[in-house]
Amino acid sequence: MDDEQQRPDHGPLAGFTVGVTAARRADELGALLQRRGAAVLHAPALRIVPVADDSELLAATKEVIDHAPDVVVATTAIGFRGWIEAADGWGLGEELLARLRGVEVLARGPKVKGAIRAAGLTEEWSPASESMAEVLDRLLEEGVEGRRVAVQLHGEPLPGFVEALRVGGAEVLGVPVYRWMPPEDIGPVDRLLDAAVSRGLDALTFTSAPAAASLLSRAEVRGLQPELLAALNHDVLPACVGPVTALPLQSLGVDTVSPERFRLGPLVQLLCQELPGRARALPIAGHRVEIRGHAVLVDGALRPVPPAGMSLLRALSRRPGWVVARAELLRALPGTGRDEHAVETAMARLRTALGAPKLIQTVVKRGYRLALDPAADAKYADR
Repeated sequence: MDDEQQRPDHGPLAGFTVGVTAARRADELGALLQRRGAAVLHAPALRIVPVADDSELLAATKEVIDHAPDVVVATTAIGFRGWIEAADGWGLGEELLARLRGVEVLARGPKVKGAIRAAGLTEEWSPASESMAEVLDRLLEEGVEGRRVAVQLHGEPLPGFVEALRVGGAEVLGVPVYRWMPPEDIGPVDRLLDAAVSRGLDALTFTSAPAAASLLSRAEVRGLQPELLAALNHDVLPACVGPVTALPLQSLGVDTVSPERFRLGPLVQLLCQELPGRARALPIAGHRVEIRGHAVLVDGALRPVPPAGMSLLRALSRRPGWVVARAELLRALPGTGRDEHAVETAMARLRTALGAPKLIQTVVKRGYRLALDPAADAKYADR
C-alpha cells in the first residue's frame, strides 16, 4: 500500500502543453497525449477535401483503365480507398480493380497494404521503412525507362518523387484523390501560432508535411515566421511523425525529432522521453523541484501554477540562488504594468501553488531568490 501511495498519480507529460496540427486522427493523438497527462491545444492546420467529383481524378481513372500502367504506387490508405470508392460512384469500380489486378502495385506502408487487400488486390512490395524514398530507390534500381507509373497523390505534389521518375525516363500519371486546403476557420491556427511564439507550448506535433507547410505559411502571412522559427529552435519542441513530415521545417533550418516507427503511439512515447528531459530540475530548500510548462513537480507531486507564477519562477530559475530584483520580475510578468505590488501578489499565489513557501526567499529591499540547497550553491555560483 505504501508503494501505491508513493507512485505519482500523474502521467509523464503532466505539466506540459502540446500543440496538435493534425486534421486526421487528431482526436486519437489528443487522447494519447491527455492520457499521459498533457494539456492539448488542437488547431487543424489544414482540411482534407475529397475530390470524388473532380474531373482530374475521373480522367486519371479512365487513363489507368484504358492504358494500363506498368506500376501503381499507393501512398496512403485513405487515398487508395477514396480512389476505389470514387470509381465505384462513377460505375468504373470493377473495371479499375480488374486493371489493377494485372499491374505491379507498390504500397508505401502497412496501412496502405491493408487498403489494397481490402479491395481484393495484392501488393507486389512494401518498404519496411514506410518511406517514399525507399519506394523511389526500388523503382530506379529496377529501371523506369519507358515505363508508365501511376502515383496516387496525397494532397500535394510529392517532393522530388515524380521529378526523379521522369528524369529516369518514366511516364508518370498522377492520381489526385483528395486535396489539402486551408481550414475554413483560421482562428484556432492563429491561437496555436500565438501560443507557440509566446512559449505557451512545450511541443508542437506534426503528422503530415502539408500541415507543417500550412502552419509555416500562415506564420509568414502574419509576419510571425521569424518568431515561430526561433521558438521551435529553442523552447518549443517540434515533433514530427516521420522524416517526410519534417521536410518543410528542416528546409528552414528547424531541427526536429521523430520516432523510429512512423506512428502516433511512438510519437507520443518520444514526447514522454524528450519533454521531461528538457525540464529544469533544481534542489531547493531540501526539495527536488522540476519546472515544467504550466506546472511544477515538488518531490514528484504535481503542482499546477498560474501563468504569472510560472513567469516569475522561470525568471528566478535562470539564476538559481541569486537575488532577482522586483523590477526585473515585474518585466517578466505577462502585461506591461508598472506596479511592483503585482509582483508581490503573484509571488504570494506562486508560493501557495507550490505548497512549500520556503522554496522562495524574500530578500528585504532587494527582491527574491530560490532557496538553493547549500551543496548546489557552488555549482551555480559562477553563472
